[in-house]
Amino acid sequence: MSFSDDQLSRDDFLGGALRIWQPLNGYRAATDPVFLAAAVGANPGQSVLELGCGAGVALACLCRRVDGLQAHGLELQAGYAELAERNARDNGLEMTIHPGDLLAMPRVLRALDFDHVFANPPFYPRNAASGPKDSGRDTAHREGEARLEDWIVIGLRRLKPRGHFTMIHRSERLGDILAGLQGKAGDIRILPLVAREGQDARRVIVQARKGAAGPLRLLSPLVLHKGAAHEKDEDSFNTTIRKVLREIQPIVL
Repeated sequence: MSFSDDQLSRDDFLGGALRIWQPLNGYRAATDPVFLAAAVGANPGQSVLELGCGAGVALACLCRRVDGLQAHGLELQAGYAELAERNARDNGLEMTIHPGDLLAMPRVLRALDFDHVFANPPFYPRNAASGPKDSGRDTAHREGEARLEDWIVIGLRRLKPRGHFTMIHRSERLGDILAGLQGKAGDIRILPLVAREGQDARRVIVQARKGAAGPLRLLSPLVLHKGAAHEKDEDSFNTTIRKVLREIQPIVL
């Protein structure tokens, strides 16, 4: 279904360098898509594909940081695909959005290969006890027919030889991610995202190269916030994280 303007908000990302339409009730992007885009080491002129692009936040962040990309996004939910197209148009970005299913990818995408494929897949398994009441949020957060392994296998399939696959996910799924990459990609780099110093990582960014044989590297955690606890009525992001979120600085893996 399409969204009417009264069902939407227009929110600033990258310190106002992007203004993104999002549903008031539904899946709303926060920091994860920004971190994901920052970790994609694309260069001008390269081709990139985001699987499950939603309203296009991660893809738009990447296109704002890197000029001249051949940028494509695949999105299952038609209403969100329309929003991604609108966000590209209203922000003056060249992005081609393909409505379609990961497991039945549009023929035009199956005919292409890419330098970078990236994804922020649903975090929760299909049989999770509960989920968001809004169907759009539930589809974005809960695995459907496509399982985590499918996102990895299909993403790697769309890459050029030695192309880069980048994913952000929950840290508890790291074993499943590595199993999906086994024998298909190497030079794997794992970046734990830690809310505060001394806490466990709840997110990981994983990057791998198709057909590469380099060793796995577990990188030093990226700590998001200053201090041991939130104390003031303002954000407490570290200087590096503030630059990623507000000044379009990349995360180098």
